[in-house]
Amino acid sequence: MTAEKSWYVYIVKCSNGSYYTGITTDIPRRINEHNSGRGGSYTRSFGPVKLLWNETHPSRSSALKREAKIKSYSRARKEEIL
Repeated sequence: MTAEKSWYVYIVKCSNGSYYTGITTDIPRRINEHNSGRGGSYTRSFGPVKLLWNETHPSRSSALKREAKIKSYSRARKEEIL
């Protein structure tokens, strides 16, 4: 039997002041990837990033759904959850 791993939805602030939302199973590793140029192509262009917020989810599916919802939010709405 394998242990279920938690998934996380996170928001980081990029060096240009924009917000980037993503999912991961390991937040420190993912932030390190973003800051070393191995993360998403957007953060490669606008890094380094700073973690502002995260939320735990029981499955990849629920994390992806929440990520999509947050990405649809306006900047002002994102700032409300930070």
